[in-house]
Amino acid sequence: MNKHYEMDMTEGNLFLKMIRFSIPLILTGVLQLLYNAADLLVVSNFSGDKDALGAVGSTGSLINLIVNLFMGLSVGTNVLVARMYASKNDEGMSRVVHTAIITSFVIGIGVGVFGIFTARPLLHLMSNPIELSIVYLRIYFIGLPFNLLYNFCAAILRGVGDTKRPLYFLSIAGLINFLLNLLFVIVFKMSVAGVALATIISQFISCVLIIICLMKTKESYHFSFKKLNISTKELREMMRIGLPAGLQSSIFSISNVLIQSSVNAFGATAINGNSAAQSLEGFVYTSMNSVYHASLSFTSQNLGARKTNNINKILIYSLIIVTMIGIIMGGAFFLLGRQLLSIYTRIADEINVGYIRLHYLTLVYFLCGIMDVTCGVIRGLGYAILPMIVSLVGACGLRILWILFIFRPYTSFTNLTDLNMLYISYPISWIITFATHLICFFICSKKVKRRLELSYNID
Repeated sequence: MNKHYEMDMTEGNLFLKMIRFSIPLILTGVLQLLYNAADLLVVSNFSGDKDALGAVGSTGSLINLIVNLFMGLSVGTNVLVARMYASKNDEGMSRVVHTAIITSFVIGIGVGVFGIFTARPLLHLMSNPIELSIVYLRIYFIGLPFNLLYNFCAAILRGVGDTKRPLYFLSIAGLINFLLNLLFVIVFKMSVAGVALATIISQFISCVLIIICLMKTKESYHFSFKKLNISTKELREMMRIGLPAGLQSSIFSISNVLIQSSVNAFGATAINGNSAAQSLEGFVYTSMNSVYHASLSFTSQNLGARKTNNINKILIYSLIIVTMIGIIMGGAFFLLGRQLLSIYTRIADEINVGYIRLHYLTLVYFLCGIMDVTCGVIRGLGYAILPMIVSLVGACGLRILWILFIFRPYTSFTNLTDLNMLYISYPISWIITFATHLICFFICSKKVKRRLELSYNID
């Protein structure tokens, strides 16, 4: 019944299959970003609050810091589902699905409550001077259980090769989000609170749609409320793979929070310009990140099917695809940067700040992509701690040291051009981390092949 949605990632032309897998993911990621972009555009143009743009945009790094630790568990879900699907372990698949769904919802409630009560002190720690940011953040965290639940269910579908249906569900929710933005801000004059409310309503809708999808399927990943239970074995494995990924993302977010705090110190002009640029560059990043998820799923399925000869191909294809996306999209966003930034703000100084950021990130953004997909292949091989350590030391650690010992001691925080020295830390950290990941991949892949050959001979 659902076979046309699923994908065997172990046979056929893997390069074309990776592209087919990635395109719906790119569109899905772009739609998710349009949630936030729609928030920014509506509040900046129709709310009448001069700080509304910065209030919404400046919360992104803090939201990621809190959420990403637990979102990493969805990576564990993706890897386990792909393995179970390739090895045709239907019982194991059912245990993974039901464990992932109940775990994500419980975590979502806990983290949501935490975020609501700590919004003000956390924003103060970031030197965020905008009171409206607290309003946006608290409302956002009310919808967090549905956000996490949707993303875990989407990880289940990605594991079996289905990236189309999450796109359909998010398209519906995204349209509703945009219409509600206009209704709440223009008609009801709710400003930042209105766009936050529209976001959580649309997240709830996408969550309901994907749960219904899993309930209706007749395949091994079928979901039933009657079977809701936490399997200790699957939860342990999910956490073993996923927690290091989440910890890596969260600590990465710490460096981004430090960068955001440094930007905040320049005042409202820098905050607004940086927020606009972040919204734009996010479209490039999420497109490249789809290839990361492809590398993760393809590697996991081939490992489950014991087809390790495909692993090198998957890495090479991933690097080619992500580089193409990064160069084409990054170059386009750089060339059209000022025109695109003017959609968010008409203030020349804010556009200049945004363009400084685009200059250092979008032109070489493919470096971030190749760093991520190499990490994804290593993680798909079952190595969780190693890529986390490499990423934290090579990227996050270097950025923090850069901010503390190179940027801040020599910056007056009065001249906006000083931001050049802040943003250049990104491409430097990407190059160093990718090179280290590549060395680790060759070591890890040889170990995995040797281990599987040994187990096959014993069997």
